[in-house]
Amino acid sequence: MVRRPVAGVVAVVLLAEAVFIAALNWFLGVVVDRQDMSLAGLDPDVMSTSSKIGGVVFGLYFALCALVAVLVAVRDRAPAGLGRVLLISAAVVHGLLGAFAWGLVGWTAFLFMVVVLGLIVLLLMTYDRAAGPQSEAPGGGVPGQGGGPAARTEPGPAPAGAGAPAGRTDEPQDGDDEPQDSVPAQITVPAPTTP
Repeated sequence: MVRRPVAGVVAVVLLAEAVFIAALNWFLGVVVDRQDMSLAGLDPDVMSTSSKIGGVVFGLYFALCALVAVLVAVRDRAPAGLGRVLLISAAVVHGLLGAFAWGLVGWTAFLFMVVVLGLIVLLLMTYDRAAGPQSEAPGGGVPGQGGGPAARTEPGPAPAGAGAPAGRTDEPQDGDDEPQDSVPAQITVPAPTTP
């Protein structure tokens, strides 16, 4: 299966990014503090402290997203609830950071952000579908028994009687002016999820 390695790669990348973001912001805070720099009259101590706090907050955020990816890899189930929201928000953050990185840092930072965004979206999409008809039938593994996909039968013709629909005429009826689906709707079974 390709799902577990993708989740593992996403976890490693997000954890490395968490450490890098926290260390970079901490370093910038130390530089501002030692140089005694000020921006538009702001207090250097406030700038230094806010940079360090921002680095810790973003580092913990990406570390939490990495933990969700680890749980997805270990349990081999789709993220649900807060975990899914965290991964979606991490994808949005990487999209925004990629857009800013193109103008401020260069195309290599943009490329990195887009690759991480793609990995997170791939993780979310690979766990999005149910197992499908290739999965084992519930009746002991033999298709056609126990209500598996092959056991379903097509409905027979409706009996004629008082409740039977009348034959079709050439006159327009309710719903004829709306588009009709050529393929009947398929019902999918929801997949188990992980928190």
